[in-house]
Amino acid sequence: MIVLDRCAVSTVDEAGTEHLSGHVVIDGGRVESVGSGAAPRPSESHTYVDASSCLVTPGLINTHHHLYQWATRGLATDATLFEWLTALYPVWRGLDDAVTHAAASAGLARLALTGCTLAADHHYVFPSGGGDVFDALVSAGRRIGIRLEAIRGSMDRGQSHGGLPPDNLVEETEAALIATEQAIGDYHSTAGDALVRVAVGPCSPFSVSRELMTGAASLARRHGVRLHTHLAETMDEEEQCLAENGCTPTEYAEQLGWLGPDVWLAHTVHLNAGAVKRLGATSTGSAHCPTSNGRLGTGIAPVRDLLDAGAPVGLGVDGAASNEDGGLVVELRSALYQARQRGGPGAMDARKALWMGTMGGAQVLGRADSLGSIEPGKVADLAVWDLSGMDYAGIADPVAALVLGTPPPLKLLIVGGEVVVRDGVLLTASTDELARDLSAASAKLQEAAR
Repeated sequence: MIVLDRCAVSTVDEAGTEHLSGHVVIDGGRVESVGSGAAPRPSESHTYVDASSCLVTPGLINTHHHLYQWATRGLATDATLFEWLTALYPVWRGLDDAVTHAAASAGLARLALTGCTLAADHHYVFPSGGGDVFDALVSAGRRIGIRLEAIRGSMDRGQSHGGLPPDNLVEETEAALIATEQAIGDYHSTAGDALVRVAVGPCSPFSVSRELMTGAASLARRHGVRLHTHLAETMDEEEQCLAENGCTPTEYAEQLGWLGPDVWLAHTVHLNAGAVKRLGATSTGSAHCPTSNGRLGTGIAPVRDLLDAGAPVGLGVDGAASNEDGGLVVELRSALYQARQRGGPGAMDARKALWMGTMGGAQVLGRADSLGSIEPGKVADLAVWDLSGMDYAGIADPVAALVLGTPPPLKLLIVGGEVVVRDGVLLTASTDELARDLSAASAKLQEAAR
């Protein structure tokens, strides 16, 4: 049992309930109570935390990442998406389970230290002879101690068939589907407090055949798991889709059965009004990745329009090869700024940005019944942000301080009632060891590409 007392609380519940001075009580990995004023002191043994000068929020949820890319940061820094992929695919041919585990562990540690309690990772590179890289990803999640939506990605359309990846980096269609089904059987849990769930994620329409897209959708729905892919990220993609299929990427996705409440799409930058309406009408989710979109210069997604249309929208960090910061809390501010650059200051406020980073992400990943807000009975995934000190002095609104101010350190990060970060220090792994392993993995991968 943990008692958080004398803290500001933003519950992000449906009513937007906030307490300027309140408390949260955690018992058995779930929220027992939340409210204003001093915390009730239970008779049972408990840990009492004086959280004055802190803001408690739901743990942040990252709806799109590529953790293996932590081993290839700082490359192709001035390239377009297609140029960037062409430069990096030859490097990723050297990926193996050891590199994947080192990169994923470091990436998840960075996410934890920036308030993330659930990360969706889209892993779609499976080089021949690389070992069990998917297991390496899942074991990294268990090592760091945050929740993982492990997306078994795939590519079967190499350069000889008009795709971007080298032919020796793609899988055969049937082999990819078999391996995806195996991953579901090995790792997926349906429990509300599951640490690991599996989703099905063919990489993108320009690296995946029509047969793999439709086969993956059928497989996912047969097993009751979610579907994820990249869509409408760049104008290059739109032009290619129009040339090859005679329709926009969103129209192509709908033809393939890839719109619906069990689907979420990464980026969705280039959507016309009709596409926005279709995503809203079908409750298709969007993973908005503002920093990565800015890094690659792909454009500003119509997030306000999607929200107004009824589409679930969450935030994503994206792979660290296109977002070297790799942290999640900064995406709150980036999302707010980009929305205002597109639609003016009324397009988004600090609370809507926090909503996207918490409840919006839970909706996108189909976990809003157990995660995303601080309410009695929900899983206790919480971030306790330290807003003491000069950086936040004089900011009366703690949510504005979190979203608009300097990214604050964590007093605590709690996942299912377990403390993962305390006073800005990761408790589950040594960050010095993670850095050494990551440096060695990066050097190994880049040396193999020379």
